[in-house]
Amino acid sequence: MAASVRELRAKIRSTQATKKITRAMELIAASRIIKAQQRAAAAAPYARELTRAVSAVATFSNVEHALTTEKADPKKAAVLVIASDRGLAGAYSASVMKEAERLVEKLQSEGKEVDLYLSGRKAEAYYNFRDRPYVQSWTGFSDKPEYANAKEIGNTLVRTFHIDESEEETIDPAVAAAELHVVFTRFKSMLTQEPDVIRLLPLEVVAGTEAPAEDDVLPLYEFEPSAHEVLNALLPKYIHSRIYYCLLQASASELAARQKAMKSATDNAQDLIEKYTRTANQARQAGITQEISEIVGGANALADASAGSE
Repeated sequence: MAASVRELRAKIRSTQATKKITRAMELIAASRIIKAQQRAAAAAPYARELTRAVSAVATFSNVEHALTTEKADPKKAAVLVIASDRGLAGAYSASVMKEAERLVEKLQSEGKEVDLYLSGRKAEAYYNFRDRPYVQSWTGFSDKPEYANAKEIGNTLVRTFHIDESEEETIDPAVAAAELHVVFTRFKSMLTQEPDVIRLLPLEVVAGTEAPAEDDVLPLYEFEPSAHEVLNALLPKYIHSRIYYCLLQASASELAARQKAMKSATDNAQDLIEKYTRTANQARQAGITQEISEIVGGANALADASAGSE
């Protein structure tokens, strides 16, 4: 019985130590979520205005650009999967991987070859464990991404597209990607984070919900030095800003998922502590009762022996 009580007390101490760790991680994640939300909100106006600028150039010019023109028979698609660098975030990374698998299956069913680009050690581990190839990966910044990280990823992805011979960088059309998709987790609230897929390239421009009337005067734009060069300058910045926004959304989602997971772990640790404490108390009380019974039984036996000798 004493050994059982000692084991239970050791479990209680171990669980209390685990609870302190999970509680600390919960508080750290909670403090970082606010900053992540603020960064995402601060990046939104720039991305929104840049999108308007790119839409204006693409809509009101007749220039065909590699990043805005749909290919007639696309054979290859690039997919950027944004996951986390660390675990202890519940099903955050697993949900992203499932969404990525669904997208890959859909693209392959359409007859497209898929090139995977990964962000986060969890995505790397997922595909390495399954011995599945990917083109490139980036790690080390999932919880606090910087614009430089998005620029590096964006430059790599833009180079996978066929560029006209008149431009500096060219790529063999046979190996060029025709589409670029991003799989990430969209932050909706502290309780809701949903995996999402967006297509970045070719650029999908939505000029408006209603067609203009015949007598409407459409705006006139002049592009200097040319619409083609304006698109060359704007589209990479547009890709960088969109990827940066996806990284910020994923960062906030990761921290929210980690806080939720650590709160659940803390609550479970407290339940275990209470359970072990009750069991230890019951074992201690049972031991005390048994000792008292043995003492009383021994005293009665001595009394009976003394009475018999007399």
